Amino acid sequence: MSLEALIAIVGMAAVTFAIRAGGLLLANRLPTTGFVASWMKHVPGAVLAALVAPAILSGGTAEAIAAAVTALIYIVSRNLFAAMLGGVLAVYLARLALGA
Repeated sequence: MSLEALIAIVGMAAVTFAIRAGGLLLANRLPTTGFVASWMKHVPGAVLAALVAPAILSGGTAEAIAAAVTALIYIVSRNLFAAMLGGVLAVYLARLALGA
């Protein structure tokens, strides 16, 4: 292994550790009530939507079907794992049926 590769690996490990440790250290200092707390509660959903929406919009029929199935399963069951499993199965079956 070259020295540059070793430095890159150690550097990435250090940055990853620093990000995780920083998150843990800052978590206790975040507000638990008020506008900022309410805003922070919605950030994960907004990030997920920002990641998923382009895939749905640029995807085909199979992706649209899978998105609808996933949303329906979550609305009915309120179980995130079941919704993800149903979505993966739906996109697989839709691609298989549509020949995509």
